[in-house]
Amino acid sequence: MAIRQLRFRDDEILRKKCKEVSLVDDKIRQILDDMMDTLHHTENGAALAANQVGILKRLIVIDYCNYYYKLINPKI
Repeated sequence: MAIRQLRFRDDEILRKKCKEVSLVDDKIRQILDDMMDTLHHTENGAALAANQVGILKRLIVIDYCNYYYKLINPKI
C-alpha cells in the first residue's frame, strides 16, 4: 500500500469527469487499498474520492466508525 498525494481545490483534475470502472482487477484493488491507506493517514478524514488523489476513476472510500467502505461506480 502507498499513501498518495492529495489534490486540493485549485487542482484542475478535480473539475474533470471521472471514468466508469468497467472491470475490477488487481490495479483497481491496489488503487482502493492506496486510497484507504491515504485516508487513514489524513487528519479527520471521513471519505476520499479517486480524483482527490489524481485518478480519474469512479471510486470512493469511506471511513465510518473505523470500518472502511469501498464504492465502485457510486451513484447519488
